[in-house]
Amino acid sequence: MSIKVRGFGSLPDGTAVERCILKNGSGMEAEFLTYGCRIARLCVPDRSGKAESVVLGHDTLAEYAAPGDVFGSLIGRYANRIGGATFTVGGKTYSLTRNEGNNSLHSAPGGYQNRVWRIKRSSHNDDAPSVTFAYRSPDGECGFPGNVDVEVTYTLSTDNALILEYRAETDAETPFNVTNHSYFNLTGSAAKDVLSQELQINADSITEIDDGLIPTGKFLPVAGTPFDFRRPKTVGQDIRAQEHTLKRFGGYDHNFVLNGSDGGVRKAAELYDAASGRRMLVFTDLPGVQVYTANSFGEGVKGNGGIPLKAHHAICMETQFFPDSVNRPEFPYENLKPGRPFRSTTIYKFTAD
Repeated sequence: MSIKVRGFGSLPDGTAVERCILKNGSGMEAEFLTYGCRIARLCVPDRSGKAESVVLGHDTLAEYAAPGDVFGSLIGRYANRIGGATFTVGGKTYSLTRNEGNNSLHSAPGGYQNRVWRIKRSSHNDDAPSVTFAYRSPDGECGFPGNVDVEVTYTLSTDNALILEYRAETDAETPFNVTNHSYFNLTGSAAKDVLSQELQINADSITEIDDGLIPTGKFLPVAGTPFDFRRPKTVGQDIRAQEHTLKRFGGYDHNFVLNGSDGGVRKAAELYDAASGRRMLVFTDLPGVQVYTANSFGEGVKGNGGIPLKAHHAICMETQFFPDSVNRPEFPYENLKPGRPFRSTTIYKFTAD
């Protein structure tokens, strides 16, 4: 068990970026960056005990700082999409940058993923090392009202789970929806696709979307569709089905409506790689998970070791509120408000069969 802090270069404006390395006593090691509060590496053992990173990352800070890069980052102030890049709070309409057609995606540019966080504290307690990152998001950042103080604590448990605990407070009502945008590949190699990995999702429906990936407000049952992962099936089994949105977007980029609505932490999904024996179980208290099968990467984007990244060589399991919830009062969501702190937990637990 150990915690180490090392330098990871500087941004063009001279701001230093650090990396924090956590290691538990069960063969798991994680590396986090203060830039974007990112999970840069997450090494877990396979069935033979060989530890490899199951998240995609880069070798250099410049790659993480490239426009649009979100590898392993904490996304905010509002993750996913806001339709029309507008919302209303207290009778006032706010406008955001339209960075994906007519819509706002991930509050970019300048979202939490592009900010340097500070290491607030670390702990070695109970053989479960943890580190807490903090950031103050100022009033007006990316077009959002209110100052928001946000923290996330990353903990490596003794049974090889990565626990993410989010906390946030504001001095004015504001939209708030955070997620972690790690690209998972349980093979341990970015050179391999994830199409043969088995996925199970505890969701009876998805949110119907338009051609801009904005929810219509309807829930679509998954039964009899390519979105039915209630029983395990390979990621690639239906990814090339003739369903309109799958064809349009080159794979999955859909919000699954998780079963269980009492607000407690429950199992959301499970991913299994038969070749390595690695299994990842996802738990959350949030109502949805955006499943994105890395349908495209920018020209020339490379992973660790200089490996060129190709479509479907990773899968994102982004626990969050539904996309565009800020404009959908029928969705299970409410804005962050003064005196009502936000608390949420997501867990990625790993085993090896």
